Amino acid sequence: MGKPEKKLKRILLIMGITGAVYGTFRYLLPLVVPFLVAWGLAAFLRPTALWLSAHCRVTIYANGKERIWALPVGVAGIGELFVIMGVLFWLLYFGSRALCLEAGMFLDQIPVWVEELDAWLTGMCHWVEDCFCLTPNCLVLLMREMLRGLMESLKQGAMPYLMVNSVTVFRWGMEFTVVSVILLVAVGMILQEMEVWKRRCKGSLFCQEYDLMGRRLTNVANAYLKTQGIIMVLTTLICTAGFWMLGNPYYILAGLGIGILDAFPILGTGTILVPWAIFCFFGKRWGRGLFLLGLYLVCYFLREILEAKLMGNRVGLSSLETLISMYVGLKLFGILGLILGPVGLLLVEDLVEHYDNVY
Repeated sequence: MGKPEKKLKRILLIMGITGAVYGTFRYLLPLVVPFLVAWGLAAFLRPTALWLSAHCRVTIYANGKERIWALPVGVAGIGELFVIMGVLFWLLYFGSRALCLEAGMFLDQIPVWVEELDAWLTGMCHWVEDCFCLTPNCLVLLMREMLRGLMESLKQGAMPYLMVNSVTVFRWGMEFTVVSVILLVAVGMILQEMEVWKRRCKGSLFCQEYDLMGRRLTNVANAYLKTQGIIMVLTTLICTAGFWMLGNPYYILAGLGIGILDAFPILGTGTILVPWAIFCFFGKRWGRGLFLLGLYLVCYFLREILEAKLMGNRVGLSSLETLISMYVGLKLFGILGLILGPVGLLLVEDLVEHYDNVY
């Protein structure tokens, strides 16, 4: 058994580091997120930017002197970023042609679905009228009046809502534009000054802490992006195959949409598949409804198992530790807590071990 003084010191050390990590994530991280993203992009672009800078040189003769002008690393990196964005937009444009065709078919089918819904509601009203010996068409007229009143209420409430939220949307758009410009400029500046900042960090009093946090942030960010990418691809493939088996003509559009939707923790596949299955049950299409519920359960357990397994294997946490840290992070920081939870736990473990060994 350890001495009480040693246990107390270790408890205070853990509490102090945990509080410092929480305060950093809560108050400091939102202020520096664009620059952390810019640093990651700069680190990704730096090898090719250095190569371009080394090979794009021009010899200039002025006043009898020879000068060599090299393409700045920051300018090369920004040019690369624009090229990558252009290629991505080009791929999205040509890759979305099939989706646009399916979307057009989907929009053409909406009036048919509305008519089917109207026929189903009318049939239900007639069934209730027959069961309770009511006047014929009384519930049908009542339902139509209710729907008409609902549409009028939506029309009256839509304009004030749009007027109020249009200002918010405009403000968000302006903020997004400003942050994007700052991010772009920051990438160029970081590429140009990365070596200077590395020397400053190595000469700093907290160089070991910077090294620990940098390695952990890089490791967890890579693990999270790879994990989410794998899960999104698998979910898209499973949903696309499932809709194809059901004979859905929009299986590509539906599978891709649900795969992207599953990346948002609040939404997930259940936002579409569960109401769809319930609607099938109301229409007495039991087989289709059970198939959709089974598809939802497969996607749900796939995410729960793979997220904890892949994240844990890549960052050095067990599956249970990863799951607990993600849940605690979700409660403390919202959606970003799914990333910050494991990162915070790893930082606390590393810093506690570091200071325990030092002192």
